Amino acid sequence: MLGFFSNKTIHPLADAREAKRILGEIASREPQAAVEDASAWLESLAADESFKLAQRLELILKLDEAAVAQARRLGRDYPALGSTSRVQESRQWQLGHSYWQHLAEAYLDCIARHGAAEKEGDGAVRSQLPLLYGRLINALAAQLKWKRFRYGPVDPGFWMTLGSIYLAAVDAKVAQKPLQIYVGSPDSTIEAEYLRVLVFHATSMDKLQPLEIEIAERFIAYFLPFFSLIRELRPENVYWVDAAKPLPPTRLAKLPEVTPTLRFFNGTRAVDAVGKTIEQIRSEGRVPPGINLGAQYDVDTVIPVLDHLAMCWAPKPPMRSNARHRINSPLKVVNGLAAVHQRLSGRSSGTDGVETWVIDDVSLGGFGAQATISHPDWIRIGVLVGMQPEGGENWLIGIVRRYVRTGTNQGSVGIETLSKTPRAVFADAGGLQTEALLLDVPEVGEYARMALPANALEEKVALAFALDDKKARLHPRETLATGADFVVANFFVQSYS
Repeated sequence: MLGFFSNKTIHPLADAREAKRILGEIASREPQAAVEDASAWLESLAADESFKLAQRLELILKLDEAAVAQARRLGRDYPALGSTSRVQESRQWQLGHSYWQHLAEAYLDCIARHGAAEKEGDGAVRSQLPLLYGRLINALAAQLKWKRFRYGPVDPGFWMTLGSIYLAAVDAKVAQKPLQIYVGSPDSTIEAEYLRVLVFHATSMDKLQPLEIEIAERFIAYFLPFFSLIRELRPENVYWVDAAKPLPPTRLAKLPEVTPTLRFFNGTRAVDAVGKTIEQIRSEGRVPPGINLGAQYDVDTVIPVLDHLAMCWAPKPPMRSNARHRINSPLKVVNGLAAVHQRLSGRSSGTDGVETWVIDDVSLGGFGAQATISHPDWIRIGVLVGMQPEGGENWLIGIVRRYVRTGTNQGSVGIETLSKTPRAVFADAGGLQTEALLLDVPEVGEYARMALPANALEEKVALAFALDDKKARLHPRETLATGADFVVANFFVQSYS
């Protein structure tokens, strides 16, 4: 009872021996358990007002250090869950995103407390401020990556907070001083960490799948020395950002308002370095040993990511291959090869499994649409969809190529059209019946594309099927596209009569 009235904290982390035990357990546990525990301890620290600021910051830094390896591994492993369990994927996303959010909030709270203490002449944590700034920007960067994993919107306040930390480091004249942010990591600077977040955003993650986002982030860290953040307006500048405004980095289409907090950066040198890296990977058939991607990936997985980086960092943005026309029209959408096949084969009708989106724009190559996010959020980059525009009888086939959540139940989607005249067929594949989608009209001696279940395509196994009172036989050639439940390949039409 006497302890109840004491000013001395009874928090477990206040005891040095107990704190050492807790931190050791976090560092040795599996990623999910470690991150969950670290989040819980960060929340408990936030709720306990008995800690002095210096002690509070020291414990947050130690919790961060203990959990960082597991938290990074959680992010590395997350993309693989999309093809297994949606429930497990959702849980891991919540754990990963929440951890970095709690950590960022804890550091921001320390900065706010330090600001209040400074007015009273207390500078107890001044020597730790550079590390605090660096760790906070790192936490915000990780938080942004987890948002991009689910293509979520980024609140303008995120950019305001990020910029304010960078500017505080600039004011303190520590932004460009070498700093080891984590034990064992190479030296960096607060400015470099800030620039890394800007480059990450400028790399159009809304067009990449989660695994590609993970790989892209690792490559950004590798190519970061080829970028620099400058104050001067130069002809080679490609992007600008105002660190004092709630705005993300933007391509330099016209000169923004000139302010002391305006910064520019470009990726011209980085594009050259990416090109050389692609040549080396193709020549050696592997990722060079000096590039740490966190895991081993095959060349076919890595090269498209590098191509995407080069496109985003190029001085001139990629030009649209087809003109877009603004419209506003409903669009019926079904998800996945199996559902599309059922619609086209007449085995499914009505509204079950059908969602209604609204087309924003249309071109020869595809659609832009506003999507209502349903309870089972299945929209992902690379998903195959069937589409039926309002007033039409035929279904179209497409692949989601761009996705950004614009609200809790709303998203902006870009769809590449694969076929405007698809046909559902029941094909014989070496004695096995396969539900397939014929994307082109077959002509003997020519090639026709087909979409099949992901595990149904076999080299040298021909597909035979009946279509319009004719019999067709097609032989597989190169693979054109793959997804979680489908593969699109070219087929040589041997016969169709």
